[in-house]
Order: sequence, then C-alpha cells, then structure tokens
Amino acid sequence: MDWKYLPIFPESASNFSPHIDALYAYLVTVSAFFSILIAVVIVVFAFKYRRKSDSEIPVPLNEHGAGSMLLEITWSVIPLLLSLVMFGWGAMIFFDESKPPADAMDIWVVGKQWMWKIQHLEGAREINELHIPVNRNIRLTLTSEDVIHDFYVPAFRTKTDVVPGKYTTEWFRPTKVGEYHLFCAEYCGTKHSGMIGTIYVMNANDYDAWLSSGGTVGSMSEKGEALFQQLGCVTCHQSDGKGRCPKLVGLYGTNVELKGGATVVADASYIRESIVNPLTKIVNGYDGIMPTFQGLVTEDQIQQLIEYVKSIGPKSAAAAAGAQAGTPKNNPGAAANPARGTRP
Repeated sequence: MDWKYLPIFPESASNFSPHIDALYAYLVTVSAFFSILIAVVIVVFAFKYRRKSDSEIPVPLNEHGAGSMLLEITWSVIPLLLSLVMFGWGAMIFFDESKPPADAMDIWVVGKQWMWKIQHLEGAREINELHIPVNRNIRLTLTSEDVIHDFYVPAFRTKTDVVPGKYTTEWFRPTKVGEYHLFCAEYCGTKHSGMIGTIYVMNANDYDAWLSSGGTVGSMSEKGEALFQQLGCVTCHQSDGKGRCPKLVGLYGTNVELKGGATVVADASYIRESIVNPLTKIVNGYDGIMPTFQGLVTEDQIQQLIEYVKSIGPKSAAAAAGAQAGTPKNNPGAAANPARGTRP
C-alpha cells in the first residue's frame, strides 16, 4: 500500500513496509467499522427503545423469553476471529523481522548520548549517518554505551531497542534509493530529540564508490587484530593452543563447554562478556585468570575484536549461519575471550 498521498504516513522504502502498512490498514478498518457500527446502533436503539411515557414499564426477559443464543455466539465468535487474524498476521511479521537472512550485510551500531556511531566491516565509520546499497539485506548489530536507546527508521517500518551490555539485531532490505530519517525512539536524556540521523540508500555502484572514497585504513577485523596484539591478548590466547587460555582460532560459532558441564555458543554476546566480565563463565580445563577489560576498551573496539575472532573462526556457511551476532535468543552470555584470559 502506498501512503504517499497521505502526508501523515512516512514513505514506504523497505521490504517490511508493505506488510506493516497492510496490517495497519486492517487494524484501522476493523476498528473504524465497529466504532461506526456501535455508534449507529446506540443512536438507533436510543430512539427505538426510548421510554414513551412515565407509566411505561419494561417487559422483563425470562428463561423462555426473547434472548438469542445464536446472537450471543455470533457477537462473541466474530470479534474472536478478527482478533486471531490480527495476532497471526502480526506474529508472522514479527518472526520474519526476527530472522536476518544468512547473506545479510553486517553493520555495527553503537548508541551513545546523543549520537549513533556506525562501523562497516570494511572499516568505514560514520556518525549519525548510514550509507547502504539498495535491494541488499542489511543486518545491524546494536548496543549502547550508556542508557537504552531505540534505532527507529519510519520509512523502513523498523524499530529496535538498543540496550547497554547486550547485542540486539535489526534487519531490513531497502527498496528505494533516497535519504531517510533515523530517530532515537526511546527517551534517553535531555538531548534525546537531537539524537537523529540520515540513512542514505544508494545504488550498488555509488555505494562501492562511497566505500572506497573514505580513506579508511584497515577493515574492522584488521583493527581488531592490531588491538589484540596491543592489549597483549596473544600472550595467553596462543594460536597453537599451548597458552594459559583457550585458543581463538576456529572458535566463533562453535559450542564451548564451561566448568560445571554447561555449554554456550561462541557468538558475539559470548565474546563481549568474556572481555568485560571474564569470570562469569570459565571454560572447562582453564583457570579464572583473565582480567576484565571493562573501561579499557570501548564498545567500538569490542566490536573490532569480535570481528577479528570471527575472521579466524570457522569458514563454513553452516558455522557462520549458526553464529548470528547476538539476537535476544542466542545471547547466552558468553565465555570466550579475545582479550587475554581464561576463556575462549
């Protein structure tokens, strides 16, 4: 459905927009129909069954009187069915939005009072701007440095909470070249209203030209590798597995056994927690010797370390698909560590 002639609706510019708009139109139509129907019935009955004289006494209904079981069932079943359609339709859209495609382009986002900081895997970085190619699945992995924010793009009909200490994901496929507004939809402080930005949807050639013109030195994984060396992580996490801590080569996306017998998936959330809170979960066979790096590395740097660990992890498509970056369902808390320490 195209709402361009109704200025109260934003432009439709993503794969989700038609589905959200159709559901919204259904909700509005059903609500308007029954609101008008009930109002009309009230007015008609108010005149038809009004008291015509002071001595008039209403006739009571008895157990054999004018009650209608069919009428009772009808006005109960019809609203139930309409509500179930709303629920089922909304659930399908929700589950679709909750499952990013395996071929999606990954982009990292950090919310901070009061700006959006964005990193592309190729190394390009942006503030309050996001450049993406048209007709390409985009997966954003989001977190916050301070309070809860909300990444909201009205033209895409997508909105996701950005939570400190946790990774959430949002995906979409832009369908129109153009510029679209980005908002924070969660009150996050005195300058909340200024936490806005612009998403630039470009054709493939223009996007490639933009990406190569930024003068970026090194990809995220390369920056993560340099940081890995700088922090001394390589001292304990040796590639041959002979260090005091688990090796990270081939780790990402695999199951990690912890002390006590529990297992977790070595995804982005697991690695992040291992960096900032390494003693929460200890890998089986290792001691809890890793220091915390909380406050020593920024969220941007943690993301770079994660990309480095991913780059030396399993290369198979199955492993990559099984290690989606930190959705609410696979946020086991983590144990592996790309910094120095006791866990993988």
